Amino acid sequence: MTTAPAPVTVAAAAPAPSLTSVFVRLKLSLLKNGLKQSGGRTAAYVASIVVSVLFAVGMMLGFLLLRGHTDAATVTVLLIGVIALSWTVMPLFVPSGDETLDPSRLVMLPLRPRPLVRALLVASLVGVGPVLTLCLAVGAALALARGAAGVVVAVLAVPLVVVVCVALSRAVAAANVRLLTSRKGRDLAVLSGLVIAVGMQLVNFGAQRLSQAGGMSSLGPAAEVVGWLPPASAVSAIDAAGDGDHLTAAAKLLLSAAAVAALAHWWQRSLVRLMVEPDGSTIGAASDAGAKDSSSSGLLGRLLPGGRTGTVMERSLRYIWRDPKTKAAWVTSLAIGAIVPLFNALQGTGTIYFACFASGMLGMLMYNQFGQDTSAFWMVAQTISTKADAYAELRARALALLTVTVPYTALVTAVTAAMLGQWDRLPEALGVAYALLGAMMATGAVASARFPYSIPQDSAYKNVAPGQGGLAWISIFGGMLAAALLSAPVLGLTLFLHLADHESLLWILLPSGMLYGALITWAGLKAAAPRVAKRLPEILAAVSKG
Repeated sequence: MTTAPAPVTVAAAAPAPSLTSVFVRLKLSLLKNGLKQSGGRTAAYVASIVVSVLFAVGMMLGFLLLRGHTDAATVTVLLIGVIALSWTVMPLFVPSGDETLDPSRLVMLPLRPRPLVRALLVASLVGVGPVLTLCLAVGAALALARGAAGVVVAVLAVPLVVVVCVALSRAVAAANVRLLTSRKGRDLAVLSGLVIAVGMQLVNFGAQRLSQAGGMSSLGPAAEVVGWLPPASAVSAIDAAGDGDHLTAAAKLLLSAAAVAALAHWWQRSLVRLMVEPDGSTIGAASDAGAKDSSSSGLLGRLLPGGRTGTVMERSLRYIWRDPKTKAAWVTSLAIGAIVPLFNALQGTGTIYFACFASGMLGMLMYNQFGQDTSAFWMVAQTISTKADAYAELRARALALLTVTVPYTALVTAVTAAMLGQWDRLPEALGVAYALLGAMMATGAVASARFPYSIPQDSAYKNVAPGQGGLAWISIFGGMLAAALLSAPVLGLTLFLHLADHESLLWILLPSGMLYGALITWAGLKAAAPRVAKRLPEILAAVSKG
C-alpha cells in the first residue's frame, strides 16, 4: 500500500519594499552614520540645527508681526522668491557635502527613472534645509491667510513651496552633476566666489538705497512680478484668496503645481541622460593642455629664482591656475578683498582701512598649505628630511603667495584712497594692511603644520574630508584670531599717533608695517618648520584622507 506524498507548500514571496521608503531609510542612515564619524561633525550638525531653529522661531515671530500690515504681501512674496533662488544656486555655488546630490552613484542599479525621481524627491525632504523652508512657508501663510478661502489656499500652498524648492535644487544638481564633478568642468566653480561676493554687496547696496527711496512700498512692482513665479506664486495665491480674487488664487496655485510637474520631468530626463550616455566632458582635455603647456612651460620658470625656491613657487602658482578648488579659493579672496572696500567707498560710508580686507582674505590662503596637495604631498614629503628643508618649502610657498598679495593689496588700498579722496592716509593704511598680511602668513604657516586637513578632489560638493571639519574650523578661525593679536603692535602705534596728534609722523607706519610684517612672517615660518619636519607622516596621512 503506497502512501501519497505530502503536499508541498510554497511560501509566498515577501513583497518588495517601496523604493521611496528604502531611499528615506538610506538618507536617515547616511545622516546617522555621518554623525558617528567624529565628535566635531556631530557638534557642527547640532549647532546647525540650533541656529536653524532659532532663525525659524525669529522669522515666525516676524511673520506674525507682519500680519495685517499693508506691506505683508510684498515682504513674504519677495522672501519666498529669495529662498527659491537660494535653493537653485545652492548645489552649484554653495556645496554642502551632501553626497545624495550626485545621482551618478546610482548608475549601476536597476532603477527606473520615474520611481527613482519620486523616491529621491521624498528622501530630499529629510534634512535641516527642507524643515527650515517649511517653517518659513508656514510663517508666510500665517502672515497672509485671511478668511476660510485664504486658509484653504494656505494649506495647499505651504507644501507646494517646499516641494518646488527641493525639486528645483535637485533638478539643477542632476542637470549639472557631470559638469561639476569633471576636472575641466569644476573650473566653473570659480564663479561661485565672485557671484556670492558681488551678490552680498549688491544686497547691502540695495538695502541702503531702499531705505533712501521710501521703504518697502517701492518694492511693490517687483513683488507683483515675483508673485507670478513659482513657488512665490503659491504664497501670492494666499493673499489673492484673502482678497476674494479666487480666480487669480487658483491660477497662481496651478502655476506652482505645474512647476513641480515640469521640474520632475526635467529631473527625469537628466537622470536618463546621466545613466545611459557616456561622459565626454573631459575628452581631449589632456591633449589640449599638453599643446598649451609645450609652448609656455619655461616662461614662468625664467621669471622665478633658481633652486628649490623657484621650483616650489612655480608649483604653487600652477596650482592656482590648474586646480579648480585652489582657483575657486583665489577668485573668492580676490573678489571679496576688492569688493568690500570699493563698494563701501562708492557708497560714501567706507574707510580706507577697509582695504585690509584684501590682505586679510588673501592671507587666509596660507592656511592648510599642504592640504591643497592632497595625496600628491607624499612626493613633496620625500624632499623634506630636516628643519632646513621644511623651512625652504614653507618659505617658497609663502613667497608664491606674496607675489600676488603684496601688489594686489597696494592696488586695492590706492584705489580705495582715490575713491575716498584720502591720499594722505594711504601710507598708514598700507602699513597696517602689510602688518596684518604678515601676521596671517605667520599663523597660516603654523596652522598648516599643526592642523592639516584634506581637500577631497573626487567630489564637487566637499571642501573638507569627513571627520576633519573641526580641524578646518580651528585652523582658519583660530589662526585669524591669533593674526589679529599679532597685528596689535602696529594697530596700537596707529592709534597712538592719531590720539597724540602726531599726524606728521603717520608716514612711518608704512615702513614699520612692512618691516613688522616681514619679521613676523619669518618668525612664523621658523616656528612651523620644525613641526613640519617632525610630523611629516601625520601631515601626509591627514592631507591624503579625502
